[in-house]
Amino acid sequence: MNLKIRLSIMNFLGFAAWGAYLTCMGAYLAEAGFGSIIGWFYSVQGIVSIFMPGIMGIVADRWIQAQKLLSLCHLTAGAFICAAGVYGSMEGCSMGMLFTLYAISVAFYMPTIALSNSVAFNALTKAGMDTIKAFPPIRVFGTIGFICTMIAVDVCGLQTSSMQFVVSGVISIFLALYCLTLPAVPTKNASHDDGRPAGLVQALGLDAFKLFRQKDMAIFFIFSMFLGVSLQVTNGYANPYITSFQSIAEYADTFGAQHANILISISQISETCCILLIPFFLKRFGIKKVVMIAMAAWVLRFGLFGLGNPGSGVWMFILSCIVYGVAFDFFNISGALFVDQNTDTGIRSSAQGLFMIMTNGLGATIGTLGAQVIVNNLVFNEGITDTLAGWRESWYIFAAYSLVVLVLFAIIFRPKEK
Repeated sequence: MNLKIRLSIMNFLGFAAWGAYLTCMGAYLAEAGFGSIIGWFYSVQGIVSIFMPGIMGIVADRWIQAQKLLSLCHLTAGAFICAAGVYGSMEGCSMGMLFTLYAISVAFYMPTIALSNSVAFNALTKAGMDTIKAFPPIRVFGTIGFICTMIAVDVCGLQTSSMQFVVSGVISIFLALYCLTLPAVPTKNASHDDGRPAGLVQALGLDAFKLFRQKDMAIFFIFSMFLGVSLQVTNGYANPYITSFQSIAEYADTFGAQHANILISISQISETCCILLIPFFLKRFGIKKVVMIAMAAWVLRFGLFGLGNPGSGVWMFILSCIVYGVAFDFFNISGALFVDQNTDTGIRSSAQGLFMIMTNGLGATIGTLGAQVIVNNLVFNEGITDTLAGWRESWYIFAAYSLVVLVLFAIIFRPKEK
C-alpha cells in the first residue's frame, strides 16, 4: 500500500478515537450533574501531557520502536476508555472511579499524537519526501476522522451518554493492531557522536530540553505554553454553552441548540481545509507571521462565541467555527513542523514530546483549570440568575487573554529567517 495512504489511515483512526468524546464529553458531564468539574476532565489531558509524551518520546528514541510503542499506547488507552464508558452507564456510578478510568486512558492516549508525528516524519524522510509538503495532506485525514466520529456520536444520540467513550475505545484497539504494520522507526543507542557512552541526561533522552538554550526555540516553547492555554477551552465548554440555549424558548428548537456537536464539527471541517494551506503560508510568511495569524484567529474564535446565538446570530457561531481551523492548524501543525525542522534527528521524538508538554501539557492544564474557575463563577453558580450573560462574559475574557498573548508574541519572538 502507498506510504501516504498508510500514514493517512493512522491519522484518521488516531483522531477519530479522540473525536468520539472530546467535544461532547462536557455535555455528558453537565447532563449527569457534574457541570462544575468539567474542567478537571479536560485538564487531566494537560496534566498527563506534562510528562507522558516526554517519557514516551524518550522510550521511542532509545528503546522501543515508535510504531510499536504507538500500538501499545492505543491498546491501553482503548481498554480503559471502554471500561469508563461501560462503568459510566451503570446506575449510581462513582465519579471518582469514572475519572480514574478516564485519566488512565488519557495518560496513554496523549503521547500518541507526538508518536504518530514521529512515525510519519521518519517514514517520509526515509522516503526522500519534503515533510513540509507531504505531511499536511496526511495529517488532514486525522481531522476528517475526528469529524466523522463527532457527527456519528451526535446522530446516534450519544452526546450526553457515556457510550461515547466505548466508541472511542473500540477505534483505539483496532488502531493498536494497525500500528504494528507501519514502517519501523529505528531507536538510537545512548552514546555520544564519537562513540563514548552517554551521560545520564543523554541516556534518558533529556537532551531535548537543551533546545531551551537556543533563544528562538526557548521563546517559541514558552509562547507555545501561553497559546496552549486556549486549546481545550472550546472543547470543554462550547457544547454545554450551545446546548444551554435549549432552556431559552426563543432558541429551544433551533438546529444548533439541538445538535451542538454537528454545529461544532464545522470547526474540524475548517481545520481540514486549513491544514492544506500550511505549506504555502509557512514558506511565504514564515513561522512568526503564521503563529500570529493563529493567535488572531483565537481572539475571533472566542469573541464570536460570546456575540452569537443559535438563532439569528448562528452565523457568528459558524464564523467562529471557520476561524478555528486557522487558530488550531496554523499553530499546532506549523509548530510541530517548526520543531521538526530545528532539531536533530536523534531527539526527534523527544522534541515532539517536549512541544506536547508545553502546549497540551502545561498550557492546556492552566487553560482548562482557569476556564473552569471563570465559568463556575459566572455560570455554574447558584447565585447566578442570568447564565447566558455569564457565558458571554466568559468568552470575552478568553478573547481578551488571546489578544494579550498575540501582542506580546509579536514584540518578543524574532526568529532568524532561514
